[in-house]
Amino acid sequence: MDTSRRGMVQDTAKLLFLTPAAAWFFDKLNGAEVAPPEPKYELAAHYWGMTIDVEKCIGCGNCVRGCAKENNVPAGFFRTWVEHYEIDGWPEEHPEVSAPNGGFDGFPQSKHEGWKSFFIPKLCNHCEHSPCVQVCPVGATFETPDGLVLVDKTYCLGCRYCVQACPYGCRYIDPQKEVVDKCTLCYHRISKGLTTACCEVCPTGCRTLVDLKNPKDPVHEFIRTNSVQVLKPHMATGSKVFYRALDQSVR
Repeated sequence: MDTSRRGMVQDTAKLLFLTPAAAWFFDKLNGAEVAPPEPKYELAAHYWGMTIDVEKCIGCGNCVRGCAKENNVPAGFFRTWVEHYEIDGWPEEHPEVSAPNGGFDGFPQSKHEGWKSFFIPKLCNHCEHSPCVQVCPVGATFETPDGLVLVDKTYCLGCRYCVQACPYGCRYIDPQKEVVDKCTLCYHRISKGLTTACCEVCPTGCRTLVDLKNPKDPVHEFIRTNSVQVLKPHMATGSKVFYRALDQSVR
């Protein structure tokens, strides 16, 4: 990379009071830790999120396996995972929740006949008001102009503050690199006009990548015509993962 260009970007970042991670983001758009967007990709034109139709999830584990393969996720760790909820009548606030190996291998047949049963896919919610961004002491976790929460691994200290701050349990420490890792919403794919790996391999269309800035995106009709919720709304994080038919027992 041209050092003069790099110096100019860093100096500009200082003048604009950007964090080191934000400066890195703009400096790295043409190649590095997070795969670069295509030249024609316009950051300001998009605002990414995801919809999940709970009634369509069958717990097959395709999304977990697809994500792991696409992003080289270490065994035993997950950028996305699936939980199985089983409820025996009242009270619904005490469900039995299981996620064997994150749902990577699917789920065994339920032993509870007659119980209410459903699957909940989970991933980073790419919050608009991210607790993880707020607690990072070095600015390694940052928000992009197109609505994603990413990690600059060259700055990450592995301090685990963000892991503890995330109310959704979506972060982990990479056992080899000793830095934090999480879902990037397959930024290397969506910036090239593709969908995420988890959406691509879902056999029922349970997951859908959405662009909230695109007035023609079906997400607007989806939100308007369905009962749509986010996880832990009381946290006021501005989650951009929207669930249809989310049961009140889901944590």
